[in-house]
Amino acid sequence: MNIQFDEKQGIFKLDTPNTSYCIGLAEGRWPGQVYYGPRIDTTELAWAMGLDQRPNTPGTLPGEAVSFFDRYPWEYPVCNMGDFRSCCLAVRTEAGEVDFLPEFAGYSIVPGKILPEGLPGTGGGQEDCASLILRQRDPQTGMELELIYTAYGHLDVITRSARIRNGGNSPVRLDKALSASLTIPWKDSRLLRINGSWAREQCIDIQPIGRGFQGTGSARGISSHQDHPFLAVLSPDATQDHGRVYAMHFVYSGSFLAQVERDQFDQLRMVMGIHPETFCWKLTPGETFQTPEVVMVCSDRGLGHMTRTLHDLYRTHLIPNHNRKRPVLLNSWEAVYFDFNEEVLLNIARSAAALGIELFVMDDGWFGKRDCPSGSLGDWIPDPKKLPRGLDHLSRELEKLGMELGIWMEPEMVSPDSDLYRAHPDWAIQTRNRLPMRCRDQYVLDLSRPEVEAYVYQAVETVLRSARITYLKWDMNRPLTNLGSAVLEPDRQGELTHRYVMALYRIQKRLTRAFPDLLLENCCSGGGRFDPGMLSCSPQIWGSDDSDAYERLKIQEGLSLVYPLSAIGAHVADCPNHVVGRTTPFETRAIVAMAGTFGYELDVTKLSREEQEQIPGQIARYQKYQDLIRQGDYYRLASARTGNLDAYLVVKKDRSQALLTAVRPMNVPNSRRTYLPLAGLDPSAVYRDAAKGVSYSGQVLMHLGYPLDFGWGDHQAILAELVRE
Repeated sequence: MNIQFDEKQGIFKLDTPNTSYCIGLAEGRWPGQVYYGPRIDTTELAWAMGLDQRPNTPGTLPGEAVSFFDRYPWEYPVCNMGDFRSCCLAVRTEAGEVDFLPEFAGYSIVPGKILPEGLPGTGGGQEDCASLILRQRDPQTGMELELIYTAYGHLDVITRSARIRNGGNSPVRLDKALSASLTIPWKDSRLLRINGSWAREQCIDIQPIGRGFQGTGSARGISSHQDHPFLAVLSPDATQDHGRVYAMHFVYSGSFLAQVERDQFDQLRMVMGIHPETFCWKLTPGETFQTPEVVMVCSDRGLGHMTRTLHDLYRTHLIPNHNRKRPVLLNSWEAVYFDFNEEVLLNIARSAAALGIELFVMDDGWFGKRDCPSGSLGDWIPDPKKLPRGLDHLSRELEKLGMELGIWMEPEMVSPDSDLYRAHPDWAIQTRNRLPMRCRDQYVLDLSRPEVEAYVYQAVETVLRSARITYLKWDMNRPLTNLGSAVLEPDRQGELTHRYVMALYRIQKRLTRAFPDLLLENCCSGGGRFDPGMLSCSPQIWGSDDSDAYERLKIQEGLSLVYPLSAIGAHVADCPNHVVGRTTPFETRAIVAMAGTFGYELDVTKLSREEQEQIPGQIARYQKYQDLIRQGDYYRLASARTGNLDAYLVVKKDRSQALLTAVRPMNVPNSRRTYLPLAGLDPSAVYRDAAKGVSYSGQVLMHLGYPLDFGWGDHQAILAELVRE
């Protein structure tokens, strides 16, 4: 197995193909990080823990225990025990004291993956990974801690989580329970974050790391509009192809904290887990709390290797039905908004079907009395004025056109103006004696209540069984506020948000088991809950409500940094764009949308004849390259964030085929031809440009570059297929 324990040295070593992660035991009692970096072949590392330097360990110099704890590279630091840096765990006893100091109590090394109980995680079989359980116990309180690691044998990935068990006789409270900590002995480094806001999500931000705290987080109950549950520390020389990268990614869909602290000794400590601001968990004797999983990647070949490692991990070990082909769809939202009826939809569908579009998605406005955003959420019954013959008749009419029916729902929400809220006002998340704050004129249902969880599942299931529906867009359009549950006990109110997220996972996974052929796409007013946790339930997530081609270059670059392209919902939208008012060429919009699941978000009947005539070719092109886009290796070549060119290359695993996408946002007068160096090709091969009929040496393409010949005007795009001869 790729995990071993050297009893003489007291060193655990976890190996991936190119990295090693080593853990030592100070005095045989306290696990600490010794090494994480390029793979090494030795466990002779006891000296590397620095225990031969002053101050010595508490056993040899008990008068300086705090000094030791304050600089020791703890594997899982705890609060209030002399380590004043960012901690992972704070346990408050029944007496009100924060008191927990665990000591090593044994270990297990087992083949395969240990999944976090009740939570999503990256899978794995016995043949491709092994797991380590480090057991610890506090002899004073009886509290027990298990640190769980999995090292993959074919990917440079180590996953981590923790289990905390109350082995004492009295209840305790977890004020903080993060998932992982990582020590990096660098002074000069940079921090990479992904942040933004609605309609400009997932923007890459890189800053120097100074003293103190830096990081990102969300206390909104959702993960990723403003901040994304991902952090990477970069060496000063790190680029796409070179330098060291340490990355942590959180497999979770609720509030989170991701933080780096540069301490007094210029060490960096990265921590990641559930945000403590809205979290508190009561553990009675015998109860266990499981933290969500953190994915760690160490790359000595820059950001590109990190990206391709995460893509392969999520494709093979997380995303359900990743390899299924995706239908080309038309979504009705920007075509008609709330103003439609059955005939309006069918008129659009007839034109769409004639152009080769395979799936018609009826977005918001089909249920209750939903003519605007302020009512009917929770009343999932077709509006008789808009759909007098119901969903089943609509699906059958689409079937006659050769199309499937998809549908939009927002099951986690309830409108104040709805039959559901009038019947069950206490089902909304709210604090006592205060009406909950509205956002988008709606409230959030309390999924922590079993009866609410059951209602939400039953409501969605009833809709899906009422017609031939093959696609569900599951939306969620507001953060969680006024955190309170009518049924949770006062000392368990801090558990609400985590219980909410776990219920959401149960509902969606139950749905996909009941409807195995359903294509589920998650959405959260765009990319507000784009995270690995949601991807464990659905193979794709809507990237952003902003489908402007230029804005999408930056959004999709941020997403593709950590997620495979096939997970990104991307559409060709109307122009002038409904969010920013920009007009871009129809062909450029289609090329940009190919960096995802591909579809249309417009009324095809209102397009010009020239644009309509382009659609069959765009669809045929996407279908031709869909397998390559879904399974190929991704290489980022240029970024619109930093210049007037955005480009990436997708390369087939055997390097026999590659697809280049390049976009020039602004035309430049009196300029010379640009040659773009490619990556990931076979340097000894010859590649033929399928469109131009020109052959190039792979070595020349990688060192000199591919000639970019853009058309006249702004926002011009190139799509080039290169095939090995």
